[in-house]
Amino acid sequence: TATTEIYTLSLHDALPIFLALDHPRDRLSVGVLASDSDDGTEDAFRVALHRLESAGVRTTFVRKDFGYRIPDGVPRWEPSIQPERRRILALSRNHLLFAALRDEQWVLWVDVDVIEYPRDIIRTLLGAGADIVQPDCVQSPGGRSFDLNAWTDRGAFHLDDYREYERIELHAVGGTMLLVNADRHRDGLVWPAYRHGVVNPRARARRGENGADLPGEVETEGLGMMAYDLGIGIVGLPGVQIVHE
Repeated sequence: TATTEIYTLSLHDALPIFLALDHPRDRLSVGVLASDSDDGTEDAFRVALHRLESAGVRTTFVRKDFGYRIPDGVPRWEPSIQPERRRILALSRNHLLFAALRDEQWVLWVDVDVIEYPRDIIRTLLGAGADIVQPDCVQSPGGRSFDLNAWTDRGAFHLDDYREYERIELHAVGGTMLLVNADRHRDGLVWPAYRHGVVNPRARARRGENGADLPGEVETEGLGMMAYDLGIGIVGLPGVQIVHE
């Protein structure tokens, strides 16, 4: 749904940061997915991936259209479009996961609009010693959490509420940056394109237009619910910050 200029800017900013990671390039692989776009996004991705390949990074490009478009003039955060938009996001993540995952030990999910993170971010997240780890995504260093899908207590608290702690247990996750043990994906941990956690006590209880409760969570928060159902804990690192455009 973004314009070519936005994606090109994000990739232009993100590539030098990615290539500056203090992680062996021959141990890195990158997968991206483009869908429902005819604005040059695919070309921008392919150019970026070629640069990564030239630097010794293994790459995978996936094209998968879902026939979904955000209506003209409607911002992507408009509440009325979220159920379908987030269903498509979940499907997109799963298609990318199954197309790109090969022999990797870990999967680092990174939003294309994340433009700044420490060079040692991979080592830091791995050092948490957990199967799922999320840093705090902000729009300015020290600012409030931007990724509000990472929460505790049914959405009452976010990572910026725990700045005095080195690590916390998260109940749900966001997708701006998330480290996942690849074997947990192989065990069945995916991004639900439906409301997962109907009987999960961590899920929020919300009401639909007809007044009925709408339990469960989709996409990123849904992965959090599914993780706990699979017996997988989630660690949040309030003091480790990444910057979103």
